[in-house]
Amino acid sequence: MHQSYFLTCRTHSLELFSMSLLYIFLGLLLWITPSAATNDTLVAGQLLVVGDKLVSRNGKFALGFFQFHPATASNISKSSHNNATSWYLGIWFNKIPVFTTVWVANREHPIITNPNLTQLKISRDGNLVIVNNPTPSSIVVVWSTHIVRNRTQTSSSINTTTRAILLNSGNLALTDSSSPPSSDQLLWESFDYPTDVVLPGTKFGRNKITGLNWQGISKKSLVDPGLGSYSVELDSTSVIVLKRRDPSVVYWHWASSRTSSLNLIPILKAILQLDSRTKGLINPVYVDSNQEEYYMYTSPDDSSSTFVSLDISGQIKLNVWSQANQTWEIIYAQPADPCTPSATCGPFTVCNGIADPSCNCMKSFSQKSPQDWELDDRIGGCIRNTPLNCSTSSSNKNMTTSTDMFHPIAKVTLPYNPESADAASTQSKCQEACLSSCSCTAYSYSNNSRCSVWHGDLLSVNLNDGIDNDSQDVLYLRLSAKDLPGLRESKSRPSNVGLITAASIISFGLLMFIMLLLLVWRKKLKWCGSPLLYDGNQGNGGIIAFRYTDLVRATKNFSDKLGGGGFGSVYKGVLSDSTTSIAVKRLDGARQGEKQFRAEVSSVGLIQHINLVKLIGFCCEGDNRLLVYEHMVNGSLDGHLFRSNAAAVMNWNTRYQIALGVARGLSYLHQSCHECIIHCDIKPENILVDASFVPKVADFGMAAFVGRDFSRLLTTFRGTAGYLAPEWLSGVAITPKIDVYAFGMVLLEIISGKRNSPEAYTSSSYHVEYFPVQAINKLHVGDLQSLVDPKIHGDFNLEQAERVCKVACWCIQDNELNRPTMGEVVRVLEGVQEIDMPPMPRLLAAMTGQSDSTSM
Repeated sequence: MHQSYFLTCRTHSLELFSMSLLYIFLGLLLWITPSAATNDTLVAGQLLVVGDKLVSRNGKFALGFFQFHPATASNISKSSHNNATSWYLGIWFNKIPVFTTVWVANREHPIITNPNLTQLKISRDGNLVIVNNPTPSSIVVVWSTHIVRNRTQTSSSINTTTRAILLNSGNLALTDSSSPPSSDQLLWESFDYPTDVVLPGTKFGRNKITGLNWQGISKKSLVDPGLGSYSVELDSTSVIVLKRRDPSVVYWHWASSRTSSLNLIPILKAILQLDSRTKGLINPVYVDSNQEEYYMYTSPDDSSSTFVSLDISGQIKLNVWSQANQTWEIIYAQPADPCTPSATCGPFTVCNGIADPSCNCMKSFSQKSPQDWELDDRIGGCIRNTPLNCSTSSSNKNMTTSTDMFHPIAKVTLPYNPESADAASTQSKCQEACLSSCSCTAYSYSNNSRCSVWHGDLLSVNLNDGIDNDSQDVLYLRLSAKDLPGLRESKSRPSNVGLITAASIISFGLLMFIMLLLLVWRKKLKWCGSPLLYDGNQGNGGIIAFRYTDLVRATKNFSDKLGGGGFGSVYKGVLSDSTTSIAVKRLDGARQGEKQFRAEVSSVGLIQHINLVKLIGFCCEGDNRLLVYEHMVNGSLDGHLFRSNAAAVMNWNTRYQIALGVARGLSYLHQSCHECIIHCDIKPENILVDASFVPKVADFGMAAFVGRDFSRLLTTFRGTAGYLAPEWLSGVAITPKIDVYAFGMVLLEIISGKRNSPEAYTSSSYHVEYFPVQAINKLHVGDLQSLVDPKIHGDFNLEQAERVCKVACWCIQDNELNRPTMGEVVRVLEGVQEIDMPPMPRLLAAMTGQSDSTSM
């Protein structure tokens, strides 16, 4: 019995001892092995591996390792997915069914081998790191926060106090709780290193102290988050710029609040208020202090999901999640034209801004990588179907033989990096200059006898097809003769056929020339009622082709400057054969000057109306582009409305007649010409007044043409702050109603004698009630006396003032459909048509912080 008792006790003791050893071993094992991350925080000693994730406390964002799968990039075929083995650490929207990343840590260093041995952890020096193959013999650091810590801190103290937190905003923050005791010290945050996405609360700009640049860089494709072709940043002059990264080319910019009269913040707020999907959803902010300058936006509605992205194609887009449609909706995009970004389609492509898709290969070229195109990565562009047939003589390196031919591509912007062939004085010699080099891929011969050739890739060739591109240039693309069988056959026909064809063409040309002379003689060659002649005889009503030396003499070597603008300067002159004063606009800049020159000659040069400035002639000689106008002795309208030193104050009757005259001129442009002409920059500076104060609409350098078969025109941002219609700022296609909007603003300035533009915006409030808002409020209560320019001392026609004010407030309505046509404006101002009381435009109310209750 005793023996049995002792055996029993001995057995229990062994069991207890064994259990104790087991607990000790498990304790040691748990102490040695790091614990997994939980919730929204990763602390020192914890690991985050493939399959784990941190989730923000509000559940909106998640951080973890992921792969791009075909299902995450719309309906991309599996064969085109080449990143199936690549793993990334990133942050994404946790509750949205469409997988959408907002930040990627290792975007240029994907994890390809041993993803199951990849870990995110806090290293001994306090950095957040991604390590691969974490074995004692081989540890590779894939990515790190690269924080430089205070050397006095020990590794142990750092390890126990550093933690990574995924905040509710989607910001991954690395903090140190060692000091101060009351709050964590921020060591690093993902918001300082945005990728292609800017979330609410992310700064976009720069830190003036540290030099940190908060910029966005597009991704390569829908399944490759690596550094893409485009970037957006705030440059040293405080201007938002979009760039192509290689080669570095700025192709779009938007001025900041500090350096431009275009105040972005109230305009952006107003645009967002106009769309029900973004109303009250986003609040943009601009900050400029001694330490930082940046833009940022916040979202008061935490339940909503929105982000701004720099698209693969080089456009900035505002994306909002539609719960109803279960998809991301693009609310706003800039630049509006998808062809504006440089080389967005890659080499040997043509971009068409109104087509879908906008990118296509040139004739006899095919997509270099169809799989990449399917993923929106077109950087590889297109390649030839047939190689060129060109060889260099072994005995004479300067002699080449080629059977290649040329295919014309009409009305396109010419590619990058042209080389000038000055010796080629004719088109045939220009063609020969290209054929003489096996590397030449295209040539162009312009109207001013300038030969340009291109070697290698052709980039940024955009069609002139209803977008903001009025180029008339023709690009001659070099192709193998095998790709142009029709041309090759015609070239091999007997020479007598060619002679007969040439004779027929010459005979037809002579016949047309004789008919043209007859038409001119009978004065029936009219376009909008004006003859088009280039004969140097001013008396017959045509426009004159001046020699440059004549204009140098007429302006006394451009000594009497009348004014200047973005495209050049205006000088006063006198014609040699008369005492008639002229105004000569000398255009600067090869590309923009040429563009404005063509716009003005093709618009104002072909029309004639008492309220449109008269173009007397032009000069197109070498690089010189000059326009000769009738000189307006009373200058522009702004000098009489806003300058305190004006010789005399315009009375009410003069103001009213100016308003009516400008309306008639615009109505003529919109409705009476062969093609509808949209001026695009109506403002007092572009309204001239003659000796009798008859108004003349001037400066057609931004004019756009809309064929009668089209109702809208897609164009990039132009115009002047204070006169820009909201649909233009929203990036949609425009109509003549943008001129109506600008005219409404001019009417308010004619009434008040002061600028309509808001006062300076500050980060705290928006000061001084916007005059257009005052006008509509005063109109509703019948107080017109306080709106009219006090300099005329109450001497005005009350009925006319009410009519002008009503017209102005209808013209500046947010919805272009609610605005009258310029023809209707003329009839109202003439008193033959009545007009109702206008409502308060929502855009104006939003810009000035008025509540919806003030809107009618």
